[in-house]
Formats: sequence, C-alpha cells, structure tokens
Amino acid sequence: MAQNYNPNTVEKSWYEWWEKSNFFQADPKSSKPPFVIASFCTSLYHRVLACWVVLPPPNVTEALHIGHALTTAIEDTIIRWKRMSGYNTLWVPGMDHAGIATQVVVEKKIMREQKLTRHQVGRDRFVDEVWKWKNEYGGTILKQLRRLGASLDWSRECFTMDEKRSRAVTEAFVRLHKQGLIYRDIRLVNWDCVLRTAISDIEVDYIDIKGRTPLRVLGYETPVEFGVLTSFAYPLEWDLGEIVVATTRVETMLGDTAIAIHPDDPRYKHLHRKFAIHLSHNLILCTLKLILFSRLAISI
Repeated sequence: MAQNYNPNTVEKSWYEWWEKSNFFQADPKSSKPPFVIASFCTSLYHRVLACWVVLPPPNVTEALHIGHALTTAIEDTIIRWKRMSGYNTLWVPGMDHAGIATQVVVEKKIMREQKLTRHQVGRDRFVDEVWKWKNEYGGTILKQLRRLGASLDWSRECFTMDEKRSRAVTEAFVRLHKQGLIYRDIRLVNWDCVLRTAISDIEVDYIDIKGRTPLRVLGYETPVEFGVLTSFAYPLEWDLGEIVVATTRVETMLGDTAIAIHPDDPRYKHLHRKFAIHLSHNLILCTLKLILFSRLAISI
C-alpha cells in the first residue's frame, strides 16, 4: 500500500469507470419520481420527467477558477444526493461563448501572432479562429470538470453558440419581438471605439474622477484627458453675437450639424431658425452653417 494518497491515480480511474458505465445519464423513460433544480430559474418546476440541474456555463475565455470549483462541488453534492435518493437526475454540462470577452481575447491573439485586425482577417476567418479558441480552452474546462469529479451527463454536453442553442435563441427573440416585449429604438448606448460596437452596462467600468485627469485608453498612444468641461462659442450670422456650447469631448465639434436650444428659454427666443458659423480647418479654410432649432420634445 502506498504511504500517501495519490489522487492522480485513484480519482482518474474511478471517473473513467463512472463515465463508461453511464452512471450519470438520465433516462427519459424512467418512472422514478421527479425533482427539479433549475439554476437559471427563480422557481421550481415539478411537471418534468427528471431532476435536472443546468451547470452555470463557465466562460470559454479561460480555465476554471476557485469560484467554479465551489459551485460545481455544491451542485454535484445536490445531484448525487438526489440520485442516491431514487430520483431520475440530469445535470447538463455546457460552456458559454462569453460574447465580447471572447472576441477581445481572440482579437489580441490574432494581432499578437499574425499582426492583423479582425477586419483584415474577415468575418468568416475570424469566426473560425473563435471556434479554434473554443475547442482549445473548452477542452481544458471539460477536463477540469472531470477532474473535479462532477457527475455530469456528458451525452448532453452543449455550447451556447452551437446549432441547437443558436436556433433556440433566435426563436426566443422572434417571439419576444412579436409580443412587443423587445424592440428597436433610438437610445443612448455604451459605444466601444475599439470594438466598434455597443456594449451592455455590465461591460462598462465606471470611474469617479474629480477634475482634470489623464487616463490610458486602449487604442491611444498617449493618455486621454478626462474630467474637463470645455466651452467654446459659435459666432452667429448677421452680427447676432455668439452662442456658447459646453462639452467633455471637444473634438466632436468637427461633426456638429445643428445646435439644439430649449424652446422656452428666453435667452434664445430671438435665435430660433437662425444660423451659426462652423469653422473647420481642412486644406483650405471653409465655413459650414449650423442651423439653430428648437423642439418641444427636448429635455434638459
């Protein structure tokens, strides 16, 4: 007998035997009593044929960490307890494509190895690179789950970008759109200048700053200045004076096409439908007229 316990030899052989013996596979024809824990739901459903637990799918962007191990241990304890108690159990393994996070990781990999952007690579080749990344790191995640001893039904392994899940997501969005529960509209979004796409609020890191603060921004060689409200004046035609505009992004003035004023503000009553002059330095100095307009829908 070995002096010390060696998990590499003991646990590996046990898990291989468990998996080959199909101990973790659920039987849809079973008459055993049902019991359900749905990790993504807020209530229990008792009108199904199996006790099933959906493994919260880990992101394919990296290997598992201690948090995954904790969740896996808890869910494995629950599913083994119910299985030994005579229930028909199902624990579904899977991975999440992680959306923007995976895109960023793969983009960096392509730039590091090929010195190309995703636009230079093209959509089809970039998708192929994402799948290669998934197969590489997804394989690592599945091996880790097996090493943890998770009693998952591997015959039902899934990935959030595979054909079935993609079809289900499309169907869900179409139904919700027809019911008027999701819709397209004009709204302020979090625009990522590097990814060139809108991202959700949870993808944004908020920083509170007090006054002028230079910060490093991806894609810029030198720090970008934040926390400064810059005021500048547009001269008005017919010697009507000037109108002052304030902004935190003064460089965007080059794209200005109009100035919105509140319809009830007495300071600008005489400027309705008048014009301001926009100076833009190109190869030659030229002027572009901006119209000042007011709308009752404007909120300030």
